[in-house]
Amino acid sequence: MEYRHLGRTGVQVSPLCLGAMMFGPWGNDDRSDSIRIIHRALDAGINFVDTADVYSGGVSEDIVGEALQGRRDDVFLATKFFMPMGDGPNQRGGSRRWIMRAVESSLRRLNTDYIDLYQVHRPGPDTDVEETLGALTDLVRQGKVRYIGSSSFSGSQIVEAQWASRERHLERFVTEQPPYSILVRGIEEDVLPAAQRHGMGTLTYSPLAGGWLSGRWRKDKASSPTSTARPGARFDMTSPANQRKLDIVEELAQLADQAGLSLIELAIAFVINHPAVTAAIVGPRTMEQLESYLPAAGLALSTDVLERIDKIVAPGVTVNPEDNSYGAHELTAQARRRRQQ
Repeated sequence: MEYRHLGRTGVQVSPLCLGAMMFGPWGNDDRSDSIRIIHRALDAGINFVDTADVYSGGVSEDIVGEALQGRRDDVFLATKFFMPMGDGPNQRGGSRRWIMRAVESSLRRLNTDYIDLYQVHRPGPDTDVEETLGALTDLVRQGKVRYIGSSSFSGSQIVEAQWASRERHLERFVTEQPPYSILVRGIEEDVLPAAQRHGMGTLTYSPLAGGWLSGRWRKDKASSPTSTARPGARFDMTSPANQRKLDIVEELAQLADQAGLSLIELAIAFVINHPAVTAAIVGPRTMEQLESYLPAAGLALSTDVLERIDKIVAPGVTVNPEDNSYGAHELTAQARRRRQQ
């Protein structure tokens, strides 16, 4: 497997990153099987693992920590904080108070002395980004964290965070983790260009669009999500946007067949062939799923194939807005109004 530089850090990582969201009750509740999947990924050359404290309420981190015993030094390990980890109002977010508590819990579950990449899972509209960066800077100086990153930040939020780091002499986010697939291309407009301008590595999640590009949902094949973490609106087949997605999947399946690829290989290769993308996060629930992802790591799509994909889904377009992680606060009708509601 060929490795890529993670932004300007000097670290080299595999073009496929093993996402651990499906390890635990949210997906695969067989602990031994999840560990076997992790070991198979490492044996295949994947040296990058991404999880989060919220995945299965911490169980994912537990499983990853157990799987990496004896192999920790060979893995670039990433996790995330921000999402609620309890009912209390301060058991979440990007405050210094919560970050200092959350990191200790993640270190314990991961059974490690340090986290290679510690990421804020979402931007916090009610928290000054300087507070979050200040706390993360202290963790880097304490040796508990090597690098810091962001996830699902808009282009303007990326720039704001980079400016704050420079202005206040704080550690900067060296990576951004956005959603990206053939069906979800919104980040091509400003997120990817902003990350490139600031020398950030980009770790994209959901290259199969939550399973839509795995072949699980086809016009003649009804199915349903296998993870309790997936929101229902993304899979409501009465939605016109999802009906459009079914049509697109048929077109892409034909293109993949003509190119001598599986639909899965086409979808993942599309993501990692973008020059701004460092790695695609793949989150298998089963060994079979992992095996179907691995061949994409070495695929280069031709210009003709990429242009045909662009005709099916235009650059910058997200087919169903429900698939988008952006705009929860900034793009609402209320936020656009000048008056308070």
